[in-house]
Amino acid sequence: MGIKTYNPYTPSRRNMTGSDFSEITKTTPEKSLCVSKKKHSGRNNQGKITVRHQGGGNRQKYRIIDFKRNKDGIPAKVIGIEYDPNRSANIALICYADGQKAYILAPEGLTDGMKVMNGPEAEIRVGNCLPLSEIPVGTMIHNIELHPGKGGQLVRSAGNSAQLMAKEGKYATLRLPSGEMRMVPIVCRASIGVVGNGDHNLIKIGKAGRKRHMGIRPTVRGSVMNPNDHPHGGGEGKTGIGRPGPCTPWGKPALGLKTRKSKKASNKLIVRRRDGKAIK
Repeated sequence: MGIKTYNPYTPSRRNMTGSDFSEITKTTPEKSLCVSKKKHSGRNNQGKITVRHQGGGNRQKYRIIDFKRNKDGIPAKVIGIEYDPNRSANIALICYADGQKAYILAPEGLTDGMKVMNGPEAEIRVGNCLPLSEIPVGTMIHNIELHPGKGGQLVRSAGNSAQLMAKEGKYATLRLPSGEMRMVPIVCRASIGVVGNGDHNLIKIGKAGRKRHMGIRPTVRGSVMNPNDHPHGGGEGKTGIGRPGPCTPWGKPALGLKTRKSKKASNKLIVRRRDGKAIK
């Protein structure tokens, strides 16, 4: 999908870019696969803000995506590629031979009229979903399960893909987009190809109002606040934060503090971390 620029008829339009939606072939969602999506503005059941900087935004419907892809042996035809406001990737509406419709993540190269299939007997073709045991080493994959039957959890955002590096015993070794090398049970499923809409990360928002349309409220830096509002606040002019490292408004360490538990069970499945170091 390409990037669209605008004539600078306002200052904010000068640097704004957007998607040209050239991959989109269907503009209205499938009603039977949409559910209402409530807004909570970052508040919990007590009405207290637990996630800051959320609120407002355009009304959205949630599209029910089939991450499990467990309808085996029945071919499905791609009806159209749609925009999904809930994710960076586009989605594809497919119709199985028995008439059932479903949404899947749209990989690069998937177009209207193409056939997709799930199951161990499916071909190695873009959009098909197979167990890792049936996928050749070196194949680019996405929407990868971590636990058999749970549905895809890894590599689902626009332009991303993982590579199947090796298969040995009960596990397959994957290279994830972050550079991390990780083992996944070989019976888990994955879809073939690279997630579409790869130009998503090149879009420039351009103005504050566009963020408000997305439901994101303004963020104020702690260093411009008063000391009673933030640990970074106070001082004459532009001063440093006055602490060994950056903090949250409540004095907790922020930005870079490692929070992963050293004895996490999945550590034994990580061959190499994304920073290039081996897990100890």
